[in-house]
Amino acid sequence: MNWIPNILRRRKLYDDLSEEMQLHLEERAEQLMAGGMSPQEAQQAARRAFGNRALLEERSRLVWQWPTLESILADMRIAMRNLRRSPGFTIAAVLTLALAIGANAVVFGVLNALILRPLNVPDAQSLYTIERGGYKEQATSYPDYLDLRDRNRSFDGLTAYILTQVVLDTGRNPSEIWGYEVTGNYFDAMKIQPYLGRFFHVADEHGPNSAPYLVLTYAYWHSHFQDDRGIVGRVVQVNRHPYTILGVAPPEFNGTLLFFYPDFFLPMVNQEQVEGLSVLNDRGHRNIFMVLGHVKAGVTPGQAIADLDSVGAYLEKTYPKDDAYMTYSLARPSLAGDMLGPAVKGFMTGLMLLAGLILLAACANLGSLFAARAADRSREVALRLALGSSRRRILRAVFTEAVLISLVGGVLGLLGSVVLLRQLSAWQPIPEYPMHLSLYPDAKVYLVALLLALASGFLFGAVPVRQILRTNPYEVVKAGSTGIIAGSAGRRITLRDVLLVVQIAICAVLVTSSLVAVRGLARSMHSNFGFEPENAMLVDTTLGMAGYSGDRVPAMQRRMIDALQTIPGVKSVGFVSEIPLGGGGASSDVFTEQTTDLRTSNGAANVQVFKISPEYLHAAGTSLLAGRGLSWQDDGNSPRVAVVNALFARRIFGSVSNALGKYYKTEDGARVQVVGIAEDGKYYQLTEDPRPAMFLPFLQSPTGMTTLVVRSERDPQQLAGAIRNKLRGMDDSLPMFIQTWTEGLDIALFPSRVATVALGVLGLMGAMLSLTGIFGMAAYSVSKRLRELGIRMALGAQRKQVLQAALGRPLILLAIGSAAGLLLGIVATRVLAFIVYLATPRDPLVLAGVVLAMVLLGIVATWIPAQRALSIDPMMLLRED
Repeated sequence: MNWIPNILRRRKLYDDLSEEMQLHLEERAEQLMAGGMSPQEAQQAARRAFGNRALLEERSRLVWQWPTLESILADMRIAMRNLRRSPGFTIAAVLTLALAIGANAVVFGVLNALILRPLNVPDAQSLYTIERGGYKEQATSYPDYLDLRDRNRSFDGLTAYILTQVVLDTGRNPSEIWGYEVTGNYFDAMKIQPYLGRFFHVADEHGPNSAPYLVLTYAYWHSHFQDDRGIVGRVVQVNRHPYTILGVAPPEFNGTLLFFYPDFFLPMVNQEQVEGLSVLNDRGHRNIFMVLGHVKAGVTPGQAIADLDSVGAYLEKTYPKDDAYMTYSLARPSLAGDMLGPAVKGFMTGLMLLAGLILLAACANLGSLFAARAADRSREVALRLALGSSRRRILRAVFTEAVLISLVGGVLGLLGSVVLLRQLSAWQPIPEYPMHLSLYPDAKVYLVALLLALASGFLFGAVPVRQILRTNPYEVVKAGSTGIIAGSAGRRITLRDVLLVVQIAICAVLVTSSLVAVRGLARSMHSNFGFEPENAMLVDTTLGMAGYSGDRVPAMQRRMIDALQTIPGVKSVGFVSEIPLGGGGASSDVFTEQTTDLRTSNGAANVQVFKISPEYLHAAGTSLLAGRGLSWQDDGNSPRVAVVNALFARRIFGSVSNALGKYYKTEDGARVQVVGIAEDGKYYQLTEDPRPAMFLPFLQSPTGMTTLVVRSERDPQQLAGAIRNKLRGMDDSLPMFIQTWTEGLDIALFPSRVATVALGVLGLMGAMLSLTGIFGMAAYSVSKRLRELGIRMALGAQRKQVLQAALGRPLILLAIGSAAGLLLGIVATRVLAFIVYLATPRDPLVLAGVVLAMVLLGIVATWIPAQRALSIDPMMLLRED
């Protein structure tokens, strides 16, 4: 390791070497002068005997040098000088790469957070969410969970949880907060330790409502209790019931849904006390509780699935009316496990590919610029070759210059992406819910950005390699012009042509995707949902949070409806258990009247279930196609009735006309008569296939979930104040969230809006890159053919002919690239149909928009080169020659 100190004191070693050689020469000269030579003759003789001093010094210095590193550093210094001499080229190249690499880093950061990054718990690699059935349902019933937990042999411990909202009263300013109801083994199964106090465990549970305990998340404790360590043991009110705060979760733990940040955890056995009702003993409620756990060491996922399927077979056999299709699969608990299915994964993968295309377009752009730069510097390259420099050394200098640009651009792009990802992490897209995405970049994001920067540099740096390898230095020096492009000017297709076509095609793909998304979102906003969101307000409340339970719930719901109908300007008020497209909803199997074996396998259809008041359909703007609506006489003392949608009628009874007055059966065996037919609609998500639905009277099917629809043409802000005052007058502890129905569609439209914005940004970036690429080629073509164009004009060529000669090739390449990109874009945007409702690449407006956009890009990009070509003065050019 002696070379390390030698490098640090190299200047002194060099000086000492020179001084020692000089002393040696002087000593030899003195000896010769003592022999009778004159001083001048002695010095010349000493130098001849000593040899080439400079060469000897260089060879001696190699002892203290690291040749490879020295050579690389020298190339870097030369590259930096060259880039400083061309500030315009350098700034354009760095900014182009910064945009492209930054876009890729942002997209990968989101992809990493949603799909790749595991939960922040110990042994996350063995943690799996359990999915049920062919539709991969994430939820199950509590009795089924108990059987899965107790009968499986593959998991260290299965735990269940559900999201809930409560009113927390600490003695001042009661507030609505979101959290988890969890089984007693939740924290043990997650293998985490409390930051403060302790957690509750299975031993703390002794039956229903037996564990009034609360565990706060670190973020909530920090923001609402100001890190007060005396909080442990304090009694607070949860939905008017006393609960003891046991402890605080660690800072890094935010539950087991990546996008949902809870404020608290409480025991699931207290569900009745918290929500006003309990389904812990109801095996038929299979879409309630999410289950996950750690697979034991040495057990493969396949073995765990087989073990769960054996438990499912037992459940099917033991509870034939309640359990069917009890087959299971496992998923990593990423974005709500696999709740959003392949659509989100497919879209994020597609977005990553499109961002990669942006980077490829940037590399094509810079590769074209590097090829032109190499052509302009061909005389310099030829002279270096003629003076003995190797082609390898010249190529290394070119790659050094390219990698320097890519690294600087990568650093700038990464810094921009970090800022954007941090802002997105603080963004709360839907204020009603504590939804956050932890998008803070980790080592993977930095590594990907570094790899992209290096790969980009080598990619566009490799474009002029063939030019340099084929350079004939003697021909270039003799000709006195650019010999590099001379060898390729007559070819029909050059590398720069191919790069430009690729770049334009990528731009067309991005523009097509963005226009498809924008058009789909616009059509979504004005499509038929099966209800009319305009001029309607939504009032969400959970009566259990105000202490209502049992028969008091429907009585209070009736009072609320009656009270809001008295507000001036209100046309109608309706109640519904779950608002359509509100992010929730329940489903149930139904059977034909003749079916006696009510197992799921014998079901006629799985339908969406809404529990409504008589005026809901009118308040929602849902048309009644036939029959009657529900009435207040449809209560618990009257026969079971329902209004069904048209698809339900066709699927169960064959046609709408045959459905009225007919009966079907529900999962509990009750006979229900169809009294009305409503129009079809969208219920769970915009992109869903048409679904059958039934609307049941809430007096026959009570529910604690309460959403009131208030239809009025009054100003929304004034109406919201009137609604709040009216309900506060009835019960000042009643929690409520009031918004317009249009705002309530934010959840349903959120994927479409995100997709539209993301694709719009990528499309704009692609257009900018294509614009600069076309401009660069057109400008370079004109600059290299100025003399030829001047001669054409001197010989009488018309303006149209000059433009055709100067810009014909770039415009032809624009047409070819646009056509190829449009075809690829039509294929690529098929995946958008799963994210953006009514998105289709076959829309004539989309196709016309893509063509118009590419034509405008061509006009803008070639405008300045065209003006330069038309302003040529042939006499000035000829005089210069």
